[in-house]
Amino acid sequence: MPYIIAVYDVGQKRVGKMLKLFRRYLIWVQNSVFEGDLTAAQVKQLQQEAEALMDENDGVVFYQLRDERYRERIVVGMDKAERSRFL
Repeated sequence: MPYIIAVYDVGQKRVGKMLKLFRRYLIWVQNSVFEGDLTAAQVKQLQQEAEALMDENDGVVFYQLRDERYRERIVVGMDKAERSRFL
């Protein structure tokens, strides 16, 4: 299962909707940065749902890490990440 890091830059009117969408799939790290394990189908679904919310000036970037050897996570300062997606 690939490990995904996703970041988005969207207009202020869509920030809340995009935040809710990404929190359904991934763990919030900070502001518009998310990470977590997703299946290929989940990645595709998230991409489609995000695209449906975007306008022509918005952008989303997905980084896909396929190998666990590259998953080291180093945090400098306060770690804002929620390790669980459950509220």
